[in-house]
Amino acid sequence: MDNQDLQNLRHTASHLLAAAVLELYPKAKITLGPPTDTGFYYDIDFGSEKISEDDLPKIEKKMKEIVKKWEKVEGKEVSYKEAKEMFKDNPYKLELIEEIKGRGEKITIYKSGDFIDLCRGGHIDNPSKKLKYFKLLSVAGAYWRGDEKNKMLTRIYGTAFFTKEELDKYLWQLEEAKKRDHRVLGKKLDLFLLTNEVGGGLLLWTEKGAIIRRQIENLIINEQTKRGYLHVYTPHIGKKSLWQTSGHWDLYRDKMYSSMKIDDEEYLVKPMNCPFHMMIYKSKIRSYKELPLRIAEIATVYRYEKAGELSGMLRVRHITQDDSHIFCREDQIVDEFLGVFEYTIYLLKIFGISDYYLRLGLRSKKEKYLGSDEVWKKAEEKIVEAISKKNLNYVRSEGDAAFYGPKLDIIIKDAIGREWQCGTIQVDFMLPKRFKLEYIDEDGKVKTPALIHRAPLGSLERFVAILIEHYAGAFPLWLSPTQVAILPISDKYSSLALAIEKLFKNENIRVETNLKNETLAKKIRYFTLQKVPYMVIIGEREEKIFKEEKKYMAKVRTREGKDLGLVDVIEFIWDLKEKIGNFS
Repeated sequence: MDNQDLQNLRHTASHLLAAAVLELYPKAKITLGPPTDTGFYYDIDFGSEKISEDDLPKIEKKMKEIVKKWEKVEGKEVSYKEAKEMFKDNPYKLELIEEIKGRGEKITIYKSGDFIDLCRGGHIDNPSKKLKYFKLLSVAGAYWRGDEKNKMLTRIYGTAFFTKEELDKYLWQLEEAKKRDHRVLGKKLDLFLLTNEVGGGLLLWTEKGAIIRRQIENLIINEQTKRGYLHVYTPHIGKKSLWQTSGHWDLYRDKMYSSMKIDDEEYLVKPMNCPFHMMIYKSKIRSYKELPLRIAEIATVYRYEKAGELSGMLRVRHITQDDSHIFCREDQIVDEFLGVFEYTIYLLKIFGISDYYLRLGLRSKKEKYLGSDEVWKKAEEKIVEAISKKNLNYVRSEGDAAFYGPKLDIIIKDAIGREWQCGTIQVDFMLPKRFKLEYIDEDGKVKTPALIHRAPLGSLERFVAILIEHYAGAFPLWLSPTQVAILPISDKYSSLALAIEKLFKNENIRVETNLKNETLAKKIRYFTLQKVPYMVIIGEREEKIFKEEKKYMAKVRTREGKDLGLVDVIEFIWDLKEKIGNFS
């Protein structure tokens, strides 16, 4: 079965959910119920009735009763008048009917058993046989049409698959994901903070989270420097005219924050770094010999997300991008594109991620974009040429392009098989023209460079959230905020513990010594829950060896509970340095 078949199955499941709700709650008003990448949902106005997750088994049972009678799903075009009559008691459907009429589109309904819904279609042909493996998952609030000014509705989420094995696997993933939830682990491990006093979606990296971020940033800068990137810094605000020139003000304004007046000029908080990097390129006369010119910046940008869309580190209102713009000649695009792709895959492997697929984001007829069809076709051909050169497979996805050009997204799979969009590479012929960028070719002629936008890890906030869940909080040694914990059995061994701590610190190994008056078992439990890779235990035997032989020895235990026995601390430190390698 292909993805469209699965979408059709889930769309039919959303109708089945609505039918069951109407049988159980006749006064309810159903609104919209689309399929999603992971299942389906339906937004419903229950009026004064309150629905919770405790009601889901009852609704699910009714769905299983009803679907036995659904031998087919029939679509039919109806007139505006007929549609108004059919849904006269449902103001939400009437609003949709008016919109459909206003667009000049056909009005269609779909009927299954006794249930009729306003719908554009996309269903399976025999639900009684094919729609067997579904599950209702959760209940949430959702504003009608996603607008905070509208009424709050009840959204019921569910999922559906063609086989029991697929459903069971997905439900296992959900349970495993709860254990790995970065919002829960982030709090337990003290990695980040979100507080209403600061504002929704405004993330504070705590000292431990900051260590993880800094390690990743250091890795990025070191690797990019090897690859010829030039690192810059740019401001957080700029004149509004910059984003008018780039097209963001016209086509990305819903994600941008309000303008501010400074010295009678309008300024904006930056949602993208592009205009600033254009200015750096434009600041000099450029020769073809300078190309490709790779300008990079680890920069924070600010984008508006609705309150209901904010989610821990995954969806925030300020994001830190490993951003870069590569200015090149047209004949360099393919090689530069592949260079970015290979670098991105190299980075992912460092983080233990090797399962991925590629998605080519194309224009949608419904959205607005910059540029002509000819320019878009040329950009798309360059991306396809690059990935074909490496015999890479990809899927095409209409509507996933940036407004200035097509892009290739790298969709990764984590430790429990969930998919995440990670890096993105975009080919752009538009912004260089809009900013009047030039270079002098070998014949002395003035030409416009091509541009590649790239962000291999997406945003650091989102990527770290993915890593927390991928590792279940147990970061690899080089990324762990605390790499070694030193645990003296009692106060008598504090001096030796601190001396050993100094040995680790002298070699830049991140260490924490617990001098609290607690039992060893309690100390071990704490650092195990903190997922510290190694615990060094100091007691009577270690003290005796040091006094008699002037040798630092310690018992070492891993966070998994493995006992490494008595080890030479100096040798252990060098072993750790070898494992950490060049990452710190």
